[in-house]
Amino acid sequence: MARTLPKTSSTVDAVMDDMRAMQTRDGNYRASRTWGLIYNAGPEVDAVLHAAADLTLKENALNPFVFPSLKDMQRDVVSIAADLFHGGEEAGGAMTSGGTESIFMAVKTARDKARAERGVKRGKLVIPRTSHPAFIKAAHLLDIDWVHVPLREDLRTYAEDMAPLLDDETVLAVGGAPNYPFGMIDPITEMAALAMERNIPFHVDACLGGFMLPWVERLGIELPLWDFRVPGVTSISADLHKYGFAIKGASVVMHKPKTNMRYQVFQFGDWPGGIYGTQAFQGTKPAPPIAAAWAVLHLLGEEGYVKLAGQTMEAVQRLIAGVNAMPDVHVWGEPNMSVVAIGSRVHDILAVGDALNAKGWHFDRQEGPASIHLMASPTHAAIVDEFLSDLREALDNHAGASTKAATYGDDVSKLA
Repeated sequence: MARTLPKTSSTVDAVMDDMRAMQTRDGNYRASRTWGLIYNAGPEVDAVLHAAADLTLKENALNPFVFPSLKDMQRDVVSIAADLFHGGEEAGGAMTSGGTESIFMAVKTARDKARAERGVKRGKLVIPRTSHPAFIKAAHLLDIDWVHVPLREDLRTYAEDMAPLLDDETVLAVGGAPNYPFGMIDPITEMAALAMERNIPFHVDACLGGFMLPWVERLGIELPLWDFRVPGVTSISADLHKYGFAIKGASVVMHKPKTNMRYQVFQFGDWPGGIYGTQAFQGTKPAPPIAAAWAVLHLLGEEGYVKLAGQTMEAVQRLIAGVNAMPDVHVWGEPNMSVVAIGSRVHDILAVGDALNAKGWHFDRQEGPASIHLMASPTHAAIVDEFLSDLREALDNHAGASTKAATYGDDVSKLA
């Protein structure tokens, strides 16, 4: 592979052939061999994503005066999210590039609000042990402190464990809907009530569940309240490129009341280019994720999302039942949604994961407790039995210990 710019031009066919050759090493998400990273809803959804992305490929949402259609699409997406999360007319927000940016903007908003309205000098985040590391990244970049609410033996966060950590320096408390590691919804009602008593904003990280939990609830599956119906919830992050089935990166960060957005926006006018303003972090903002998110929401509608949620949850229920039927392996926690963390008190589950990787399956790995981490999509319903069969074989035939560490994110091993 060339590591410098080629001296001569090539052809489209030659370039695409080289790309396809590189992709032979990638996870086969088209055959549902990936449990995460890709949220596969089938060929009809793929078709509208391709069409919407192609139609807007070169457009730039930095300037809504040149591309007002992108402004309208973003407003539609935010309005749909406000309705789904029961925020009503009081809620507002912005589209972002993904969960990390949504989380960053929620923390930034809370920090600036606390400094302006409460005179907080530095600030502190109070987050569950299961919260996404993006909160800690945000605290680092925004120069505020953070503290973990501990997990109990049942792998749950409890509001009473959060209470003593809240103080005058706390700018934001956080809960997950669901948390990423085990798929369990935190006790949002109790946690938000404690924060509200102390005049502290409360954020729900629904990056994973925001565009899935409303449909799970409509399937008749009982869930604890987690959205703006809960008094004290002031912001929510939710990724469209997960169970909204959009392309990456597309997310929303929502605020209630929407007047809190004034602490999120950035505006500067003292330069020759005129007034520079952004609703979130990005300046230049690619159009395809915006257009694809808008398109898939309108393609599927409530009917389509409920159907896909039903297929996903059917796959999850079969997966959990199959795991629980095997000796020496189990599911950690009691997932509310589509996350299944498989562990074992007998086997090195990460070595079991190595054996499954050798069969072409891809998933995340976790520690504390060790598990292989699966997130189901609608198309997984067709391959659950095959995966369970391979899991049984891997439990019987795996190395004594794994040499692969649990990792999540980019490869920074040679940079740190």
